[in-house]
Amino acid sequence: MAEPLLKPNRPPQNRTGLTDTGVKKAADKSARTRAREFALQALYQYLVGRNETASIDAFTRDLVGFHKADSAHYDALLHGCIEAAQRLDDDIIPLLDRKMAEISPVEHAVLWIGVYEFSHCPDVPYRVVMNECIELAKAFGGTDGHKYVNGILHQLAPLLRAAEVAADQAK
Repeated sequence: MAEPLLKPNRPPQNRTGLTDTGVKKAADKSARTRAREFALQALYQYLVGRNETASIDAFTRDLVGFHKADSAHYDALLHGCIEAAQRLDDDIIPLLDRKMAEISPVEHAVLWIGVYEFSHCPDVPYRVVMNECIELAKAFGGTDGHKYVNGILHQLAPLLRAAEVAADQAK
């Protein structure tokens, strides 16, 4: 009779869809989440390297995993944020506690994505926009960058999505 296989002396794994750092596992990411990640990387190149939009776009589309992203949403974010950069900054700057030049380029790009989606993507609930941007800042930004992003977007949501925020608060 065969002996039972010995099981390792480890607790069972908890499969929450997150890595040990709290970031979503790649397989659990939606196409829009991936689009935001690629847009963030492209906007970072724009902010830091001042590269041409077409070359940034071509480079980003060649990255591993881009085919799993929502390319239409990526296009809207990349081109929309770059075209509306001054308007986006005009919404953000009054809420900053420092000069825009002192904001990390990652947090700057995440804020652009958040403000752009608040303004141009009414199909995305404002709470989803906020959550996705906070997760981007956690994954790609500095230690407490997500807290800063949360604070700014929390102030912008009632300004840019007044009816939706009011309806949510009335619940």
